[in-house]
Amino acid sequence: MSDQTRTLPRWIDIGLIPLINVAMALVVSGVIILAIGENPIDAVVIMLHGALGYEEGVGYTLYYATNFIFTGLAVAMAFHAGLFNIGGEGQAYIGGLGVGLAMLGLDHVLPMGLLIPIAILMAAAGGALWALIPAYLQAYRGSHVVITTIMFNFIASALMVYLMVHVLIEPGQQSPESREFAANAQLPFIYQVLGWFGIPMAKSPANLSLVWALICCVGVWFYIWRTKWGYELRAVGFNERAAIYGGVRPARVIILTMCLSGALAGFVGLNEIMGVQHKLLLDFTAGYGFTGIAVSLMGRNHPLGIILASLLFGVLYQGGADLAFDVPNITREMVVAIQGLIILFSGALAYMSTPWITRLYFRLHDGATPSDPPKPAHEEA
Repeated sequence: MSDQTRTLPRWIDIGLIPLINVAMALVVSGVIILAIGENPIDAVVIMLHGALGYEEGVGYTLYYATNFIFTGLAVAMAFHAGLFNIGGEGQAYIGGLGVGLAMLGLDHVLPMGLLIPIAILMAAAGGALWALIPAYLQAYRGSHVVITTIMFNFIASALMVYLMVHVLIEPGQQSPESREFAANAQLPFIYQVLGWFGIPMAKSPANLSLVWALICCVGVWFYIWRTKWGYELRAVGFNERAAIYGGVRPARVIILTMCLSGALAGFVGLNEIMGVQHKLLLDFTAGYGFTGIAVSLMGRNHPLGIILASLLFGVLYQGGADLAFDVPNITREMVVAIQGLIILFSGALAYMSTPWITRLYFRLHDGATPSDPPKPAHEEA
């Protein structure tokens, strides 16, 4: 049997290969840093310290990771059904709009205990609604979901600009922002929650939406691998014709999957609008929807892998900000380029190293198999 047709162990597929991809990206980044006269080892140390070396840095890393978990799960959910949802940016935008409208309308009426579940529902509804039309067009009209979701990103951005400039802007100010929500409509920060139990922690934007993100990871795992709907989803993703022969209706699966994917992306609005900004504003998605594609690919579309990949990207975002601040020669644009290399090697080139790793593994594995027949004496001689 050819090595290329055999299956690698899971620890290599979801653990070793992503690490090798990240290492290759860091090597290329190191060459770039050397080219401008800086020490790449020092740069890595500054990035790690900025992201993990003190409490505030850790808080920011978790805050970024929360957004990446939501968008990574959204991409993974669609990917298992054979769909490529690139519309996470627009779905996050509309999910945040739903959260903002709910808080602006109810923050002086309802307590926090009721506003939090309402915000979760509005974020999910907004994201799912924005994914529904591309899903319908894919399922019943054959329009490719990649094209339609890209277009819906632009429509969502234009809609938000109109609403923020003409409808939701706070009267008397020029910045396109709504009024700030009342205190009961602001999601508690992690440092506040720990403070309730007597555990001191430095202030940071990490908030309770991180807990919701982890719950979503468990929910996505259970849905995809432990339910009938998840089985149908994976069946359509593996082979649509075989799924139809087995009684599955692909159109229904596509619509349901895209709505769930959009709902997961919409939860970015929960973290940003209710958890950090405490008001509606423009550009709060900040590219999280697009980065979620790389997060999902790097995490091999598994919730556990997505958590680890999200933490890595959180380190890159927070550590990169500190790197640009501490080393003037390394500009913010160069940090973005380094992040782009990570995305390139983890996303577009994710399987570049797979062939030679596969050959190497099975050469070593087959050579060490104890059940191999002994060599003839004349060959040993």
